[in-house]
Amino acid sequence: MNTLLLLGVGMQEILLIALVVLLFFGGKKIPELMKGLGKGVKSFKDGMNEPDSSTADSKDEDKK
Repeated sequence: MNTLLLLGVGMQEILLIALVVLLFFGGKKIPELMKGLGKGVKSFKDGMNEPDSSTADSKDEDKK
């Protein structure tokens, strides 16, 4: 039983998805797509790790 992330997605399904993506976007666009995806994930992680300035401002106003 070879599954990935407990979603029932095996190696055959992953290969099929990769083949469809390759056929749909072509070999030249895939690196650009992965670069954009990486930037999006990094931006999301940075946003989650930074303290929210609006939350800090509202706490300061409550203290006044």
